[in-house]
Amino acid sequence: MALFKIKFDLQKRVKLAQGLWLMYWFAVIAGALVFAMGLFFKIELRKNSELMDSNESHFVPNLLIIVGLLACGINAFGGKICYDSLDTAKFARWKTAMKPFLISCLAFNALLILTALFCFMMRIPLMFTLAEGLKNSMKFYKDTDTPGRCYMKRTLDQMQMEFKCCGNNNYKDWFEIQWVSNRYLDFSAKEVKDRISSNVDGKYLMDAVPFSCCNPSSPRPCIQAQLTNNSAHYSYDHYTEDLNIWKRGCRDALVSYYGGMLNTIGILVILVTVLEVAVTVGLQYVNTAMSTLVNPEDPESESEGWILEKTVKETFTDIMAKAKAMRGSQVEDGEGGEGAVATVS
Repeated sequence: MALFKIKFDLQKRVKLAQGLWLMYWFAVIAGALVFAMGLFFKIELRKNSELMDSNESHFVPNLLIIVGLLACGINAFGGKICYDSLDTAKFARWKTAMKPFLISCLAFNALLILTALFCFMMRIPLMFTLAEGLKNSMKFYKDTDTPGRCYMKRTLDQMQMEFKCCGNNNYKDWFEIQWVSNRYLDFSAKEVKDRISSNVDGKYLMDAVPFSCCNPSSPRPCIQAQLTNNSAHYSYDHYTEDLNIWKRGCRDALVSYYGGMLNTIGILVILVTVLEVAVTVGLQYVNTAMSTLVNPEDPESESEGWILEKTVKETFTDIMAKAKAMRGSQVEDGEGGEGAVATVS
């Protein structure tokens, strides 16, 4: 027994084809939107690619761009089929291509679901690649005279000001690295000698942060040096007073920014998937309704349409039986080949 069988007359077939044609062009626009979102996300990642440990994060935007282009092409083709289904003579040339096209639509729907899952799951690998990338980038902050790294200071400063963050996990990360270049240190000064000699690696460490960590909304002038020394500043308590620098770590800020963007794109892809499933089901009804006309020469004759010719269980059983038959024929062909070789020898 066919699954979700519906009887069609000419008027119903025309309404179905026209409505489906309109839905297909909405799907083309949705595909273009997915493409645009993928391109936008890729550009946003490129802006901070120097702060990431690997290029694996570009897999999802590349996938979105490909899926968007495929959606435009597949849906435009489906719209053409629906338009031609209004004329039985024109639709006849699509009969042989309908089954492969419907199978490709099902495969594309599965790809859309995987794409949505990748969008929601990308937050985790993005967190790790940002954690390692920011840690390494902060070490190069002082290398303004080193070819290939001279841009890192500007990149980090712009990132901290734009995302209102400081350091990797928090502002204390700057205490653990030397972010002031040796070029700007007076090695004859006692303070510099003491700080360098007190460190095992001979680095100049201090409880200070770059200027880009300052919060311009704070009423107090920015305190960016000697942050843990209460006596160095008037009416200041490092433990109880709100610092006038950004407390949020840049990894958390960037993950929240890109994660929110990915969630939005993931929801968009899910909505596109629902639309694609709807047009695929509709096209199956158009195909079966046009193929079961009582009198193919009379366009006004009645017909029947369905999603599956048999029930889900029967369809699955038939697929498994065909798969076993194909496997058995392959085994027999292999045995026949070995027998032939043995006879020749």
